[in-house]
Amino acid sequence: MFCDLALTYDPESRRCDLTLGDDLDLVLDTTSVSAMLVSIGLDRRADVDDPLPEGRSQFLAPASFSERRGAIADAFEASGAMTGSKLWLLERAKETETTRLLCEFWLEEALSWAVEVTGQPAEIEVVWLRPEVLGFRVSVEDASLSLTKRVDG
Repeated sequence: MFCDLALTYDPESRRCDLTLGDDLDLVLDTTSVSAMLVSIGLDRRADVDDPLPEGRSQFLAPASFSERRGAIADAFEASGAMTGSKLWLLERAKETETTRLLCEFWLEEALSWAVEVTGQPAEIEVVWLRPEVLGFRVSVEDASLSLTKRVDG
């Protein structure tokens, strides 16, 4: 069902890279892990009514900067579907239940493709791990990821 270029996540740098095999060829991923990493890791464009993190404003940004962000691939999507998540909007959020619920909602939005691909929605669990750190676990089919998101608190 899945066939993507495999991504390897480095928790130290909090970045992904393409995975190379022993023969230095790109590795294919037949699980949902790479699709989940892309869906969570790319910045989805904020809607006009989404409050931006404090300090972001069209008046303080250079002319070439879009304060609402968005994945470049969205420009090529004829259907208007957007990629990525709005988790970036939590950069300056406070440690509240509303923040936890927003994280959960935006993960559901980012992983909404799971229903079309597998017939089942993604399983999502979001909890406060410690002050200023949200932890979340997402699962699609038999694959799951556990990641964190820092907030200002």
